[in-house]
Amino acid sequence: MPADAHRADRADRGVLLVLAGTSGAGKGTIGARLRAADPSLHWSVSWTTRARRAREREGVDYHFVTRDEFEQLRDAGGFLEWFEVYGDLKGTPMQYVVDELEAGHDVMLEVDVQGALAVKQALPEALLVFVRAPSREEQRRRLESRGSETEASIERRLARAEAEEQIAGEAFDAVVVNDDLERATREVAAILRARRDRGRPPHGDPPHGD
Repeated sequence: MPADAHRADRADRGVLLVLAGTSGAGKGTIGARLRAADPSLHWSVSWTTRARRAREREGVDYHFVTRDEFEQLRDAGGFLEWFEVYGDLKGTPMQYVVDELEAGHDVMLEVDVQGALAVKQALPEALLVFVRAPSREEQRRRLESRGSETEASIERRLARAEAEEQIAGEAFDAVVVNDDLERATREVAAILRARRDRGRPPHGDPPHGD
């Protein structure tokens, strides 16, 4: 990676929006709506070894790769973040994100909580936004509506949600409750717009070099 890849003080550097959330919170739908409404918002498609679900498209939802392909890039240091859950690997290739930010383009990632924290460690200027469902009951209903989740997998995802929400409340720049999809999408868009307009890290800290 270039020596200046982690710098956040260039006026023309793009904003890195990292969207995370509990399973069933709707971060994927919000992300898709943001991309549709703002063509200038680039999206880094994650690699995964998980089997493709119904209606998922190669190169649009994920790059579906073999474990060997994933591990080769991981071992070469090619992921900005990666994780393994329930035997499946998922990660964000680094070079695309760095190149787009350096070119002045805004980039959005959709990752889990641990992945978001890894991105923040590598690129401290990243804007972390957490999306949560309004209640456990609603989260369960959304997971069941997928038609691809077993009862055991739903229970595992619900059990993880409380810990993820606690971490996000302490470490993320913003938390958005998706009780209404239109409102939640507008709220995330407003958070991104505020960062673009401000041109500085969250919490009022001045850009590096001031």
